Amino acid sequence: MAKICFENGIFSLDTENTSYRILINEHGHLEHIYYGARIAGCNLDALRYKRTIGRGSQVLTEPEDKTYSLDDVPLEWSGIGRGDYRNTPAEILMPDGSFTCDFAYQSHEIKDGATEMKTLPTAYGEGAKTLIITLKERASEVYLRLYYTVYSDANVITRRAVLKNCEDNELMIRKLMSMMMDLPEREYVMTSFDGDWISEAQRHDRTVQSGIYINESTTGASSNRHNAGIILSEKHASEDHGRVYGFNLIYSGNHHTAVEKAPNGMVRVMSGISPHCFMHGLVHGEEFETPEAVLSFSQGGFNGLSHNLHSFVNEHIVRGDWKGRERPILINSWEAYFFKYKQGKLLRLARRAKKLGVELFVLDDGWFGARNSDTAGLGDYEVNRKKLKSGIDGLSKRIEKLGLRFGLWFEPEAINPDSELYRAHPEYAIRHEIREPAMGRNQLVLDLCNPSVRDYIVENVGKILDEAKISYVKWDMNRHMSDMHSPFCKGGEFFHRYVLGLYEVLHRIFTPRPHILLEGCSSGGNRFDLGMLCFCQQLWASDDTDPIERIKIQKGLSYLYPQSVIGAHVSQAPHQQTLRNTPLATRFNVSAFGALGYELDLSELSKEERRDVARQTAFYKRYRKLFQYGTFYRFDKERDNMDCFEVSEGDTAVAALYQTVAEAAPKNDILFVKGLDSKGLYRVQTREQRIYVSRFGSLIKHLIPIRLKPDGWILRLVNRNYSLKDGQQSLSASGEQLMAGLRLNRQYIGTGYDKDLRLSGDFGSHMYIFEKGEEKGA
Repeated sequence: MAKICFENGIFSLDTENTSYRILINEHGHLEHIYYGARIAGCNLDALRYKRTIGRGSQVLTEPEDKTYSLDDVPLEWSGIGRGDYRNTPAEILMPDGSFTCDFAYQSHEIKDGATEMKTLPTAYGEGAKTLIITLKERASEVYLRLYYTVYSDANVITRRAVLKNCEDNELMIRKLMSMMMDLPEREYVMTSFDGDWISEAQRHDRTVQSGIYINESTTGASSNRHNAGIILSEKHASEDHGRVYGFNLIYSGNHHTAVEKAPNGMVRVMSGISPHCFMHGLVHGEEFETPEAVLSFSQGGFNGLSHNLHSFVNEHIVRGDWKGRERPILINSWEAYFFKYKQGKLLRLARRAKKLGVELFVLDDGWFGARNSDTAGLGDYEVNRKKLKSGIDGLSKRIEKLGLRFGLWFEPEAINPDSELYRAHPEYAIRHEIREPAMGRNQLVLDLCNPSVRDYIVENVGKILDEAKISYVKWDMNRHMSDMHSPFCKGGEFFHRYVLGLYEVLHRIFTPRPHILLEGCSSGGNRFDLGMLCFCQQLWASDDTDPIERIKIQKGLSYLYPQSVIGAHVSQAPHQQTLRNTPLATRFNVSAFGALGYELDLSELSKEERRDVARQTAFYKRYRKLFQYGTFYRFDKERDNMDCFEVSEGDTAVAALYQTVAEAAPKNDILFVKGLDSKGLYRVQTREQRIYVSRFGSLIKHLIPIRLKPDGWILRLVNRNYSLKDGQQSLSASGEQLMAGLRLNRQYIGTGYDKDLRLSGDFGSHMYIFEKGEEKGA
């Protein structure tokens, strides 16, 4: 159970393994005392920052206290104009016309459970406790409530702020963060997850030195450029060792996280809505709610932090009928056909998919209006009967009759100028009356600040969902925001009002239809955030389905998000995003560590490849719960060309070892398995996978008694119908020995073939299963 108590002016917040301490100091400010591994009590003599004598150049906040300058106090909140010159969490034009503000303690309340917001989604869950501290601005009737909610099981504390104006004059918010805290200096490294389209969530590390480091999105969404989550770690922290702090935000719009190392060595962290183009007025009696920020700590390295955050997302963010449920294996029509299909073609794909073990058929873009390319049709919902003669309803029934569930793609937030909706309601699009709009992917964005637009989306999407047998929706949004203007809000409120409108639309459509599995998408991972996960049970990680790129993308996301919410598909090679030709085995071995899908034309697979896919789906179903909800581990890289993922739970673990580029005469590999019972006896087995004859190229002519052309019809026929075993390994050993290092079979080194040889080459991989049997020595 979460624990919050108040004694002798100290707030103590405790999770299972962490503690957070706040002091109401002698001047009424909230002083940050401690956040880290769990401790008993709070000895101020030991833990409090010492102000033995004043620092040079300081401005005294309280003139009678010659050591008290807010610039030299570790704080939970700060303001402007009272001597703290570090980065401020609040930039407010106060009712008196100045920016000066100084918030001090007035009262507090401790409540059971989480506290919902009026306008934004929040975390939830039984066993939580919430501390609400009310601060009052010392010279005006302006109040700030700070919310701290403790989730003990996940070792997470969430924070948010609510500002209320009780003055007669209006105030104007230009910046209001969700949280702020001052940490003691520990030679931190800041880790962010940055990228672009088809290159999301790339890990970047920066040593925190003097100055301010900002992780921010200004695109209108949480963005593929900079994920909202960051990590602060001590200098030598590894995947399994060291002190690590995680910060994230339950929000899908422009975000801002700043890390500042001050002259006194303190490190100030704050997170919230980006102040970019942000202004929000409050008249008498009005309040403004900030998004909820997420904080976690582990002294077990990056994996320990990830375990906290994965548990938090699975238990306290994802909700509805699909919470905790195993995700179905799907096939998506996009990379197979793009816009070029008719009903018969789709049904043939569905039949092939069913035979290979797929459970859900998803029809992607192109089913409505004049949507034969990305230049027309967005905004319309009339089914294209030339493509789908039975309509969505008829197609969905035929798909279900085959034994598959049916899912459908939508992009409700966008509009093409070449659409019936735009011709009827051009005012629904975001644009300036006096400017030509900037275009992205041949489309504009609908104005979700407009209640009529929200009603239009809810009505039309809801109608399609209710008329057909749809159990899955892919909700897409394929461009950044521009021309930010709406007659339904003031200019500085636009970005935030848009996000509020989106949340309203999602709530109105999917809360009455909890049976639908909702996958969010935004040109891949352009909106991969905790806000969307309050509505979507999974998110599409990237439009890049090349597994070598996906290793980096899924690894980056895994620091902050569990594998259960990461959509990952096996596609055809060479891959459409990179032209890289990767083995089918590796495509599966990467995608299996997520919500598995396939996205390719199955008719183009050889007989042997179809057998491989059937083996893959059967294997995934057997270990699906482990892959989606097991404890996930990353490994510190010992070689630049290798990477490894592992999941474990109970008596079973599965690990995959990936090789990006082969080296000549490679060294023998060791797999240091994690999370096993040291006393248990485990059976180790490689997942059965095959290597196709074509992989050997002209070498094959040296292995057979007759001369055949490597690209001749005989070997092409053999390649389609026959394959060789790849890297078989089977043994029994104790968990203790396996965690000390499993010696793997040798890789191909140019001297011959053996069925137990690991034929990794470029882009190869192998998967290992560890299943506990009898106790060691039994």
